[in-house]
Amino acid sequence: MAAELVDFALVSVALLGIGIYGLAVKRNFIRMLFAVEIVINAANLNLVAFARFIPDSGGQTLALFSIAIAAAEVAVGLSLIIVAYRMYQNVDVADFRSLRG
Repeated sequence: MAAELVDFALVSVALLGIGIYGLAVKRNFIRMLFAVEIVINAANLNLVAFARFIPDSGGQTLALFSIAIAAAEVAVGLSLIIVAYRMYQNVDVADFRSLRG
């Protein structure tokens, strides 16, 4: 039973590493948004895994709230991408000096 929890934790650490790598290396705003989503999914996987092995921890409830917050974050991020693309004709983060019109 504890080996299964270790497996979940290892997958979560791998997802976290991939997400942090994506945030550190990629300069495309859309790819960075995907990397943030991967980090959030790593946290959700940990919450659900620990909720499975620790009864009455509320991990699944927190994961559902986290999914709702991630959906709102994607909506705001995509709207920022649209505004930035209209201003700069590019979605490279290095080109965004200011978002003033």
